[in-house]
Amino acid sequence: MSSISRTRLVAVAATTVLAALSLTACNDGTGTQDEGHATGTSTSPATASPAPSAATDQASATDSSAATGSSGAGSAGGGAGTSASRTAVSKAPASSSGPVTCEGSTTRTVAAPLTRPVNHMLLTVTNTGSKSCYLYGYPVVRFGEAQAVPPVIEASQPQAVVTLAPGESGYASVNLSATDGSGANGYTAKTLTVYFQGRSGSGSVGRAATPSLPAKGTYVDDSLKVTYWQQSMDDAVSW
Repeated sequence: MSSISRTRLVAVAATTVLAALSLTACNDGTGTQDEGHATGTSTSPATASPAPSAATDQASATDSSAATGSSGAGSAGGGAGTSASRTAVSKAPASSSGPVTCEGSTTRTVAAPLTRPVNHMLLTVTNTGSKSCYLYGYPVVRFGEAQAVPPVIEASQPQAVVTLAPGESGYASVNLSATDGSGANGYTAKTLTVYFQGRSGSGSVGRAATPSLPAKGTYVDDSLKVTYWQQSMDDAVSW
């Protein structure tokens, strides 16, 4: 064999050995294991596991934020409610600043016999409250244990409702008995109760007044009648 052929044979043999060695290196699992390891790394549960945790944290943060927002809305709502409440409170005095109905708890009533006209009594109602009040209609009086309500003198009705500012007084007169003695069923009363009418003129409102009568009592009979409330004393005693 020539030297050239021998050289070529040696080269081929070396190449074959190198190929075998390369193949052995590939089959020893190093490359495959590295590839598998890389693949495992990309799909490892350890990598996937933090994702739900992060999602949970994000959800918790969202829930917390939502809760905070809800609380803020509640606070805002509460603030709005408080504001509305304060507005309502601030408006209340305005709505009740006008005149109210005169009645026993905010007035003082005095009953005084009159010498002229005879057999008459003057009722004086003074506003002791802090607001003006209306004296509606006429006094509904009850002497002693009487059950019947004395009639009113219709002609005495004023053109306007009597209005009393704090400290002011309104008046009405009571015809106690017939001056000529023609009245029937007369008796001497020791007590007097005065009821106040409301705007409707039906029934009484508030507290009644119980002004004192003279110690000897007051004589009344079936002629008993009253005037409407008047703004002035002169108008009241003219009947």
